[in-house]
Amino acid sequence: MSDTIFMIHGMWSGGWQWDNYRRFFEGRGYRCLAPTLRFHDVDPREPPHPDLGTTGLLDYASDLESELRKLGHQPVIMGHSMGGLLAQILGSRGLARALVLLTPAPPRGILALRPSSIRGFWNCLTRWGFWRKPCRQTYGEAICSTMNLLPAEEQKETYEKLVFESGRAAFEIGLWFLDRNRASEVDARRITCPVLVIGSAQDCIIPTSIVRKIARRYPQVATYREYANHAHKIILEPGWQDVAEDIAGWLKQVLPKGQAKAASVRRDI
Repeated sequence: MSDTIFMIHGMWSGGWQWDNYRRFFEGRGYRCLAPTLRFHDVDPREPPHPDLGTTGLLDYASDLESELRKLGHQPVIMGHSMGGLLAQILGSRGLARALVLLTPAPPRGILALRPSSIRGFWNCLTRWGFWRKPCRQTYGEAICSTMNLLPAEEQKETYEKLVFESGRAAFEIGLWFLDRNRASEVDARRITCPVLVIGSAQDCIIPTSIVRKIARRYPQVATYREYANHAHKIILEPGWQDVAEDIAGWLKQVLPKGQAKAASVRRDI
């Protein structure tokens, strides 16, 4: 089936984060797959897997590539946050028919550290050796950095689902200039499929100044859209349906009858 969307979640999360989008796009005839990353399919109340802390971006990408190659065709790869960076890595390997990047983490060469993002990772960054340990945001950090536009009752419900994340992956994204393995590197020349890059004006952890730079990495194939009334959890926040509708319209535009057509960078707010 060519109309497949492969959805990749972000840090501390799981495939459940795509439930709204899965129902939405399945209702429009797409086959939707939302895998959970290695060591994330666990009870949030239990201790993390001992190997999680040293599991890196390339480990996640390798697992996802194996799943993608089983499909026998190129799907649309949709990624949120860290999942957006993983989508770029996989896209550079020729595995995507199109890429949809929602408030994506940036690849190597784009500095992700801002005062607001540092506050969101403070509990992780201030632990010596965090780059080889599992880490998890405090409730206050999560509310401030990623869930600031979720209704209060959903903030608590969502936080209770979050699990530990790899300190190694956090290091590779935020401190890429110290990473000898260059794990977050993406060869932009190898991304030739249509790319939709989505930023949120009220995102505290990956501000739009970063997301715009990501879009400019792919000038021949990227469309940039920015939403004034959304923040980092754009796929869960009130009004997520409007964003999903826009994505569906974009996919219909750039992939008519299976023929990919490049779109130039533009800004729609």
